[in-house]
This record gives sequence, structure tokens and C-alpha cells, in this order.
Amino acid sequence: MRKYLFSAGFALLVAATSVSMTVMTPPAFASEIKYVVNDIPITSGDIAHRAAFLKLQHKKGDAGQEMIDQTLRLAEARRLGIRISDAQVEAAYQRFASGNKMQLSQLDGVMEKSGVSKDHFKEFIRAQMAWNQALSARYRSGDGGSVTEQDAVRRMLDKGGAKPSATEYMLQQVIFVVPAAERSATLAKRKREADAMRARFNGCTTTREFAKGLIDVTVRDLGRILAPQLPPDWAEQIKATKVGGATVTRETERGVEFIGICSSREVSDDKTAQMVFQSEGSGDKDADALSKKYVDELKAKARIVKR
Repeated sequence: MRKYLFSAGFALLVAATSVSMTVMTPPAFASEIKYVVNDIPITSGDIAHRAAFLKLQHKKGDAGQEMIDQTLRLAEARRLGIRISDAQVEAAYQRFASGNKMQLSQLDGVMEKSGVSKDHFKEFIRAQMAWNQALSARYRSGDGGSVTEQDAVRRMLDKGGAKPSATEYMLQQVIFVVPAAERSATLAKRKREADAMRARFNGCTTTREFAKGLIDVTVRDLGRILAPQLPPDWAEQIKATKVGGATVTRETERGVEFIGICSSREVSDDKTAQMVFQSEGSGDKDADALSKKYVDELKAKARIVKR
């Protein structure tokens, strides 16, 4: 499937808000229940915020139906065990502001004055990130575009018999654990500690030695991972980091993390060919079709009551 659909950096949002916006005074939103989706209420306030968001994006759409779809998507992600932490959402919100050359206070102001509200936008980000992961899992399971070995052979023949290659990484993950109950009090301190250790990182052989004496630091050898298998949240940073170096630190639901690049090499075999062709996958239309099919299935099974 195309990378943009599954990027945890929510690339889907960028085109939607580039931000040529006419700021308006938001209406006063009432808050009465308009729909109940599998016992989850959707209020008139939710729908009004989404209508303002559609206007901000210069998009047409049914705000009520969009909120029904979002509710179903979030519920399905939860069923699959997908959890997007507040820290991940905040980091994405900050990246969005930076990407649009705005201070956080400016973005907050635009969201409030336009009637969207920053909380509504953040919940939209959470839903997009969770749905991206749910779609990615479904795609990998074979629904909507799995590439079989026969498909890979056919594509290789179409390309003159040449097997594609991919970079294979040996990776190491370092986690400065921050318990949820201590997050607000200790996260900044742990971030400084993680940054200090990352600055000293010079290869995977010495990581555990560096970690000795540090409290609640986990070092995990992730083994061999092909480029198409890299976690979407980390892929770009890993590819941009030299062997022996480490990615920048990131705040996650576990605490503060970075990934060390132990080694990399180009490989080309049958498994690699199959994976590369699958990562090229189908086009955006197929990705959209899979998403629509998935949501339609959820709707068919859902209890949706209009008040």
C-alpha cells in the first residue's frame, strides 16, 4: 500500500490544510446527542466542529457521516489493540504546525477562531493515525492487495527478470521508560538523559555498557529488518541515519526512545522481491477502495441510532 496512507506522521492532513484559510468567528455550539454509534454518542457540537473543519479545508462533505465514520474507525482500532497515545498526538500536532511554518499558539488560534477547536483537530489526528495502522494490518493480512510469490515472479519477468533489492538493517531500540503516572513530572528529565546517551552512541556494541547505571532503560536488539518492513513512525529517520549512528529521540507512549543503526546492506532474494513489490503495492485508488470497503463493513455491523 502506498506509504502516505499508513504514515504515522499523518501525511493525509498536509494536503488538507496547507493553510489558505479565512478565519471566522465560530458559532456557539450546542451539545445534544445526534447519533449513537455502538453506544458511543456523537453530539451536535462534534458535528458542528467537523463542519467547520470541512469548510477550513474547502471540502464538501456530510459532517455527520464523517463523525460516524471516525467513530467506527476509532472503535475498530481499539478492538485491534491499536492505541495512539496523547504524546503521539501532541508530537504530530507540533509537526503539523512546524510543517506549515506556524507557532503552536498560531495553530491553536486558527483552530479556535475557525470553529474547529484544537481538541477536535487532535482527535482527528488520533483517528487518522489509528486508522492508518488498522488499514496497514489489514493490507498485510492479504485483503486488498497481497502480492503472492507468483505475482512477484510475474513482475520480475515483466522487468526483464531482474530481482529488486532492498536495504536490510540491523537495528537496536533504546527506551528510557516513563511510567504513565510519572509522565508529567519526569518526561523532560528523561528526554535530556536520552539525548545525552544518543549523543554518545557510536555503534550497537557499547549500548548496554552505556545503559549500565541508568534507571529504567531498556535496550532491545530488533534484528534484521528490510526497508519495506520499517515501522512507519521511524522509517524516514532510520533511512536518513548513517550506520553507527542513532535517530533523534522521540517521545512515545513508553517514554523516550531512539533507534541505533547497527549495520545495513543491500539484499536481493525471493522474499525481498515479494516484499518490495508488495510495498509498491497498488495505487492510491486501491488504497482508498480498501478503506471504503473496510468502513462499509463496519457500518453494516454497527448499531447506528439517529436521535
